[in-house]
Amino acid sequence: MTDIIKIRRALISVSDKSGLVDLARALAAKDVEILSTGGSARALREAGIPVTEVADHTGFPEILDGRVKTLVPQIHGGILGRRDLPAHVAQMEKHQIAPIDLVAVNLYPFEATVAAGASYDECVENIDIGGPAMIRAAAKNHDFVTVLTEAAQYEAVLAEFNEHGGTRIATRQRLAGEAYARTAAYDSAISMWFAAQRGHAFPDRVTLSGQLRQTLRYGENPHQEAAFYTTASRVGVATATQVQGKELSYNNLNDTDAAFECVAEFDAPTVVIVKHANPCGVASAETLSEAWDLALRCDPVSAFGGIIATNRTLDEATAEKIAGIFSEVIIAPEVTDAARAVLARKKNLRLLITGGLPDPAEPGLSIRTVSGGFLAQTRDAGRVSAGTLKVVTRRAPTETELADLIFAFRVCKHVKSNAIIYAHAGATTGIGAGQMSRVDSARIAAWKGAEAAKAAGLDTPLTEGSVVASDAFFPFADGLEAAIAAGATAVIQPGGSMRDAEVIAAADAAGIAMVFTGMRHFRH
Repeated sequence: MTDIIKIRRALISVSDKSGLVDLARALAAKDVEILSTGGSARALREAGIPVTEVADHTGFPEILDGRVKTLVPQIHGGILGRRDLPAHVAQMEKHQIAPIDLVAVNLYPFEATVAAGASYDECVENIDIGGPAMIRAAAKNHDFVTVLTEAAQYEAVLAEFNEHGGTRIATRQRLAGEAYARTAAYDSAISMWFAAQRGHAFPDRVTLSGQLRQTLRYGENPHQEAAFYTTASRVGVATATQVQGKELSYNNLNDTDAAFECVAEFDAPTVVIVKHANPCGVASAETLSEAWDLALRCDPVSAFGGIIATNRTLDEATAEKIAGIFSEVIIAPEVTDAARAVLARKKNLRLLITGGLPDPAEPGLSIRTVSGGFLAQTRDAGRVSAGTLKVVTRRAPTETELADLIFAFRVCKHVKSNAIIYAHAGATTGIGAGQMSRVDSARIAAWKGAEAAKAAGLDTPLTEGSVVASDAFFPFADGLEAAIAAGATAVIQPGGSMRDAEVIAAADAAGIAMVFTGMRHFRH
């Protein structure tokens, strides 16, 4: 195995033309022969760079509308032939196969074509065949061949080439690994697309791929290593631009994702405050500034050091209020210049701008690892509306109660089970999360509402006159009775318990309204 391998002949065929001319010009300046195809060859000729069409090099024309142009022995023999084996060298000479020392190929834009909503036939035509074959061949023969699969790799390789006339084995090994990762991700995208075309959410084999966005200082705890990989174009933390603040941590990203997914559920101006992946305050109002006040009021203690998400452009007035407490991250679709100036005073505060909101109804898979494998499920895109609810008590909810019930149930979807949410006038007034019993969640949420009222200087708990939402059915009447004691006037829950009749009777005895959703929102 030789460390430095000189580059004398290169094959360049790229869909993404970024950096193409600079790469080829640097190679040509040192008398590297350049082979190319189609649009790449045309771009090089227009730039005045000498280039040989692959068809001229092989003596075989492109056929089948370009489906076959590099799938010939003169190309693959030139890439795969081992220069250290006399038999390989002799066969290459016998068949007039010239060695190819560098392969620069990026693939037909299949993923982008699918994302653009192209037709089935157009997507199929954007499945690259020759490109992956050349990439894999070059990566296999990395002892002698340098393989480039994206423009971001060009600069470092050219620096090494300009110094040595070739590349080092360590570089070629690294590029080979990156090449196989790229073709694996490409094939993964294609296989999952085919599964979706057949309506198969769970095909027999699933492959996951992600692009490294950044390595993180550590994971959930300092003794754990961590990194952030992006997998798709869904709007959120993966597409956000960080405009200020410290580096994001594993916990920051996890909590920020939870906050932004929750805030996207609501149409009116809304603020969500999250702590340890659970909302501790959610409110919708006429303005973000009002929504902030109501969200913060729900649990001002837990909000300290929290994550804040908005579903509207963050304005100066709201930014001034947020700046009044310590926060880890703010995420918003847009931020005004005036708001940026306000937040810039808090240099450690991380500010993320996404350019949009995720669609709560967008299909997709949710993945969680377990020992020896992973669990996959479709994303919880379930939503209820007034027309889907079933009134099960003698008293039906008022229009105001109904609006709050739907609001509370949407929040419930984003709170760890067992989840109990009290809400009034489009704002949470008590949140109980992650308890082993539902009655404990109801009591904790009520206690938090009482503590928040004290902090606000109010004489009655925030939960007094609120509605209450439960992410799953009440297995016994005691959970509902705890909510009634906290001052709830109406209840929304999935229903389906063996003791539904007992729970409904308790609601009727208290004179409160209850609706069933028929939909559960467990979140583990």
